[in-house]
Amino acid sequence: MKILIAAFDPFGGEKVNPALEAVKQLPEQIGEHHITKLEIPTVFHESKDVLAEALAQNSYEAVLTIGQAGGRFELTPERVGINIDDARIADNKGNQPIDAEIQSQGAPAYFSNMPVKAMTEAIQNAGVPARLSNTAGTFVCNHILYQMGYLQATTYPELLFGFIHVPFIPAQVASKQNVPSMSLDTIVQGLTAAIKAISHSGDSHVALGETH
Repeated sequence: MKILIAAFDPFGGEKVNPALEAVKQLPEQIGEHHITKLEIPTVFHESKDVLAEALAQNSYEAVLTIGQAGGRFELTPERVGINIDDARIADNKGNQPIDAEIQSQGAPAYFSNMPVKAMTEAIQNAGVPARLSNTAGTFVCNHILYQMGYLQATTYPELLFGFIHVPFIPAQVASKQNVPSMSLDTIVQGLTAAIKAISHSGDSHVALGETH
C-alpha cells in the first residue's frame, strides 16, 4: 500500500515538533507499505491545501497525519474529527478562529476509516503506551483530520485516512513542571507498529472505549 505520512511543523513556541522528528526517522518501507513523507504547516486551511496538493500529484491508498499532543502520556490514534475550529492559541500565521465551521457543506464529523483499534493494539503490543482517543481537540490537528475526512467523502472515496497524536519528547519538558514525555525512539517504534497495522480488512472488535 502507498501511504502518505504527514506531520506538522513546530508550533506554540516549541522549537521542535516530535511528530515531525519521528516521521523523519521512519523508514521508506514499513511491512508491505511504501511510505512518502510530507511536512505540513500548523496553519488552518493552509495545512489542508498542502495535503490536498500532495494527494492530487500522486496516487496514494492511505494518508496518515501525525501531530503533537503535549500533556498526553501515550500515542493516541484518533477516532473522529469534528466540523469546528475553536483555537485556544493562534496558529503559525496568527489565525485564531473561534467557533468557526471548517466546511460549510461538510458533515458534522468524519470518523477515521483506518483500523484505529487494531492500530492502537499494535502500538501496545510493541511495548509502547497507547490509547484510542475520541477527541482530537479543536486546533489544527482536529482541523486536518476533519479535512481529510472531507476530501475522502468528496474526492477520494477509496482513500484511508487517519491521525495519531504523540507526546512531547524529553527535551521539550526539561523546564516544564509535571509534564509527561516519551523518547523519540519510542515514538518511532509505536508509529511503525501502527503503520504496519493499516489495512483495508476492517478493524478489531474490542472494547477500547472510555467512560468519561
